[in-house]
Amino acid sequence: MKDIEILKEINLNSKVGMEGIDYCMDKAESTTLKSTLRKQKKEYENIYDRTGNLLLSVGEDEQEVPPVQKAMSWIGVQMNTMTDKSDSKVAEILIQGNNMGVVKGTKLLHDGDGLDSTVRSILSDFISLQQQNIDSLKQYL
Repeated sequence: MKDIEILKEINLNSKVGMEGIDYCMDKAESTTLKSTLRKQKKEYENIYDRTGNLLLSVGEDEQEVPPVQKAMSWIGVQMNTMTDKSDSKVAEILIQGNNMGVVKGTKLLHDGDGLDSTVRSILSDFISLQQQNIDSLKQYL
């Protein structure tokens, strides 16, 4: 059962990542940052699809971001970029989101004794993806 809950968590958080990128894409000024964000979104889509397929195979649904969480994320991006729409600000917002994901994912991994090897692998990939995202966004700070 823990495997399913972790798959749901990864699935949801990959969706949150995709939506966060969508909210920030219009704010990005440079074509290089936009390109970076498109690549990152594709990687999130890959994780979302992997976890979604596993969930569907055991009769569970893919996760959707709750409307309140979605609204709060959108408002947060709008407020944080109201006076500063620079690539540096966009990168900062996304780095903070990825940092939260790394922390949450690492906690899940450390608490994941007995996890199925496939679930553990996807979780590790998800943590690595977010760390790579942070590293690639640092150049825009």
